Amino acid sequence: MFVFVPLQMKRGAVVDYRSAGVDIDSADAALQQLKAVIQQTFTPLVLRDVGLFGGFFDARFADYRHPVLVASTDGVGTKLLVAIQSGIHHTIGQDLVHHCVNDILSGGAHPLFFLDYFATGKLEESVVVAVVTGIAQACRTHQCALLGGETAEMPSLYADGHYDLAGTIVGVVEKEHIIDGSHIQPGDVLLGLRSSGLHTNGYSLARAVLLKHYRLDQYVPELGTTVAEELLKVHRSYYSLIAPLLPTGWIKGMAHVTGGGILGNLQRILPDGTAAEIYWGQWEIPPVFQLIQRLGPVAEEEMRRVFNLGIGMVVVVAPEHVDTVQHRLGETAPVIGTVVSAA
Repeated sequence: MFVFVPLQMKRGAVVDYRSAGVDIDSADAALQQLKAVIQQTFTPLVLRDVGLFGGFFDARFADYRHPVLVASTDGVGTKLLVAIQSGIHHTIGQDLVHHCVNDILSGGAHPLFFLDYFATGKLEESVVVAVVTGIAQACRTHQCALLGGETAEMPSLYADGHYDLAGTIVGVVEKEHIIDGSHIQPGDVLLGLRSSGLHTNGYSLARAVLLKHYRLDQYVPELGTTVAEELLKVHRSYYSLIAPLLPTGWIKGMAHVTGGGILGNLQRILPDGTAAEIYWGQWEIPPVFQLIQRLGPVAEEEMRRVFNLGIGMVVVVAPEHVDTVQHRLGETAPVIGTVVSAA
């Protein structure tokens, strides 16, 4: 038989979770501020309110004959350090959503719902509210429900003022409309969609170079903005451009240009026996990349391997559809290369 014997408390302050570095009340207050913002992202397919242990989503998909779910998880890398050091937190959540939307868009999928993970050493209510509000804003734009998430406060694991951010997106595509690059062949044309800047890749190198010469708040004439404003330009989403073209069948493949650069990401969709020939001089490299390369100095090959160099998405189409697709995109989408037979 076991008998519970109360511990004899020593004189002095009582130890609790807050004194150990975790403030549950602050996290609850942040969630209350965000509840209405999150609810605004809900679509008719969301079945439950915020607060349960999981998000509920109606998966009947009445408009699909054979729906296939497409999922992707990612983060924003050391772009977070620019947000943290500059104190600008309202755009980094948009970066996260847009990156994930582009990833599943590359397979022809439409976004359904998003889950976020925010981790920090000491929760700052204003910071988490700004970050998650940005996530919700981007979700609303894409009619994508912010179905759930996690805010974790872990003292001693993160430096003061630092936080980490990751997200998971789930989308849907009709099975017969999956875009996987399998029909790409030599002679097909590569169209480039412009990036808004570095997007969410290459920041360790960019910071190592630029912050040797400039402060984050310093205006740089070559950029026409401050370093922080340039580096925090929101990762562009291509969904509104590409979605209207998905039913046409004209798009044979898409490569979201992230880590690995244009060639590295094209290799993920090209069939065996084919390769990409890039016309590197066919578009103007944005000033931020030119500045990084010059100040580094960084070798041309390294620039191409690390950065998007102004092209955030590559669309592969047959030669006979080039003019029509360029016209339907509604913006300049230069021919940046072609598909060739691999040696």
